[in-house]
Amino acid sequence: MKTTPAKPGASGLAALDYSVLQQCMHCGMCLPVCPTYNETQLERNSPRGRISLMRAIADGELEVTKEFGEEMYYCLGCLACTSACPAGVDYAQMFEVARAEIEEKGVLDNPKRDFIRWSVVKVLFTRPRLLRLVGRGLWLYQVSGAQTAFRRLKLTRLLPKSIRELEPQTPTVKAKFSHQLIRPVETPAAQKEERPRKRVAVLTGCVQDLVFSDINRATVDVLLANNCEVHTPPVQPCCGSLHAHNGDVKSARALARRQLDLMNPFSFDAIISNAGGCGSHLRGYGHLLHDDPEYAERAEEWSRKLRDIHQFLVEIDFRRPLASDEAGPSVTYHESCHLCHAQKVSQQPRTVLRSLPGSELRECSEATWCCGSAGIYNITQPETSARLLERKVGHIRQTGAQVVATANPGCHLQVQNGLRASGDAETRVAHPIVLLAEAYRAEAAATSAQP
Repeated sequence: MKTTPAKPGASGLAALDYSVLQQCMHCGMCLPVCPTYNETQLERNSPRGRISLMRAIADGELEVTKEFGEEMYYCLGCLACTSACPAGVDYAQMFEVARAEIEEKGVLDNPKRDFIRWSVVKVLFTRPRLLRLVGRGLWLYQVSGAQTAFRRLKLTRLLPKSIRELEPQTPTVKAKFSHQLIRPVETPAAQKEERPRKRVAVLTGCVQDLVFSDINRATVDVLLANNCEVHTPPVQPCCGSLHAHNGDVKSARALARRQLDLMNPFSFDAIISNAGGCGSHLRGYGHLLHDDPEYAERAEEWSRKLRDIHQFLVEIDFRRPLASDEAGPSVTYHESCHLCHAQKVSQQPRTVLRSLPGSELRECSEATWCCGSAGIYNITQPETSARLLERKVGHIRQTGAQVVATANPGCHLQVQNGLRASGDAETRVAHPIVLLAEAYRAEAAATSAQP
């Protein structure tokens, strides 16, 4: 039985410690929780089927082919299999290595795909100022009425089919981005304590920065309300999650180094993430840069300090909002796959939601089941994504809740679009931290109104 890398000097799957590939016992516990296997009932579309393919490639029994590449990109990467696995299989590591080898071998290359990957992954999401410029252009297109006119005149018919189908899902860009709402350093109002209890850095993200800057502002407000000093660099690079999950490890490492140069983890008590997908990748900086002599120590400290906002609040015993005589909305919670399965943060968001005065938390069936967003899965695999979304929206509507809480921008947009498509224009989608910030503001307003 091999327990070392299969071949000295090998790359990709063959270079993995063979014990990682051996972990899978083929017990089948992953099958009931795998969305793609549930869709097709085909072994190759299951985690253990994909692991068998990866192991055969590592052993030199199979080549990396176009069919293998398509299979690995059919996988959502939701990591529900890792939560179900009794053997602790590190599917995430194998998954990312496999995709990197697919890109290295170029088995999926074609001019259209290559241009999109270069323009979006290599260019747009490695340049935060350029991303904001594009975001501002989209905002102008939306607020000027050009988008409305474009749709009313049915000019969408002129678009290629793939883009025409995605156009209704275009997110609404905020008028102000995170750096326009949050100062680089913010300190809490005078408290009983002589100094802030924690000094933290807040990550603003990419899509979150443009489309959900209000969530970042709410995150800072909640931290201030819990007597934390908050540092938020105004221009932050992408965390590299998009790149690592799509086989571009080189760019992911470069972006991690830029992040570590911007925020020294030794200077903070915690590094705060409020996006499930980004947070799961950010926690892996220690592994990503473990062999970098200049950054390994900082990367390890970063991974040790990285906290999801809900996790951090529970750890510091956050202040619950004061009770209110007014009834709050009923809330259900959809779990971001990478928050619950990769970061193992599941109960903490519920603790935050249960603290909301007058609100009722209604559990949603299959709360940990993927909504079909999965990064860019709704773009690359629209049919499977649509079926998963329909299933998710059905369970949400069964709860009768007035608010759907979720903690990842991709999930937020996906669920929002799904509810709208189903004819539900009333159910609100919100981040749990936004709801907590609103509760704090309502409490402050009630207190100031008292004689």
